[in-house]
Parts: sequence; structure tokens; C-alpha cells
Amino acid sequence: MNLPNKLTISRIVLAFIILIMLCIPWHALGFSWPVYLYHGVTFNLKYIIAGTLFLIASLTDKLDGHIARKYNMVTDFGKMADAIADKILVNGVLIILAYDRVIPLVVPVVIITRDIITDTCKMISGNKGKVVAASSMGKIKTAFMMVGLTLTFFSNFPCEFFHFPLAKICLIIATIFSVISGCQYYYNTREFVIPKNDKKSK
Repeated sequence: MNLPNKLTISRIVLAFIILIMLCIPWHALGFSWPVYLYHGVTFNLKYIIAGTLFLIASLTDKLDGHIARKYNMVTDFGKMADAIADKILVNGVLIILAYDRVIPLVVPVVIITRDIITDTCKMISGNKGKVVAASSMGKIKTAFMMVGLTLTFFSNFPCEFFHFPLAKICLIIATIFSVISGCQYYYNTREFVIPKNDKKSK
């Protein structure tokens, strides 16, 4: 197994550690995570640790892709594992944070719905020999999503001191670009997703 694939596997492991850490009912086990109040801003140690792991996992996502492309280490396993790692990490965190009412429910609903649609289009078009490259809109969405979630874990630090909701703004922008990139992806694969015969019959 080459280095990029090892980094991808490590991201999957980190993703599960983060999700398990966030899902465990600590109060039921008689344990309470320390909460700190600093200049009117509340910091939960559980979210700080989870956010640190999330940041590390996000950096490995950039690193493994860079190494794989630069040193010609791209593999089919790596492509598949990388996509799985991203889904587990980002979508899992979105669902849990929405369940805990840390972020609006609409964010994971839109993001995950978009992923399902684009993955379906990708699978159908791929089976017909059409490969659609990731769009710039999708990359912008991912960048804002990673920044927004990281800031959310760290209580929007340091912007919260100035009452500037940068974390929420990033998540809103990510959600908007998610819709745009999803529509763009569908448009680019529509001829493969909807056969010409079906279009005529409609």
C-alpha cells in the first residue's frame, strides 16, 4: 500500500474516532466534558478535540491527493477509498452536529441530497464511458464546508469575540455552492442519465 492510500485509510480511522466520540452518551456514563467560558464565548473540550482531529483529517485529504498526483501514485483503490473517507468524515459530522442542534438541519439535508444525486449521475455516466471532472463550484463548496465545520467545532473562534458568525456564513455559502455544483453536475451528465428515447417520449 502506497503512502497516499495509507493517508486515506488514516482519514477513515480518524473519521470514525470523531463520530464515535461525538455519538457516545457521555452523561449516561457519568462523565462530563469540561466546558470553558472565555470572554463570553463557551468552549467545549469535546468539540475542541473533535475539531482538532477533523482539521488533521481534512489536511490529509489535501496531502494524499497532492502526493498521489505528483508522484504518479493514483490507484483505483485510492480513488474509491478517498471518496468513502470524505463521505464518512463530512456527512457524518454534519448529521451529528445537526442532531445536536449546533448547525441548521437544512445544511446536511442539502449537502447529502446533492451527494446522492451527483454520485448517482457519476455512476450512470461512468458506466457509459463518460467521466466528468470535479467542477470548480464543487471545490469551492468543499473549501467553505471544511472551514465552516472547523470553526463550528472551535466555537467560531476567534470571530465569535467580535460577534461575526463566520462559521455560519461559511456553511451557508457551502450549501449554496452545493446546490449550484449539483445542478451543474447533473447538466453535464444529463444526456447519459436520461436517454434520448426517454426525452422524446416525454
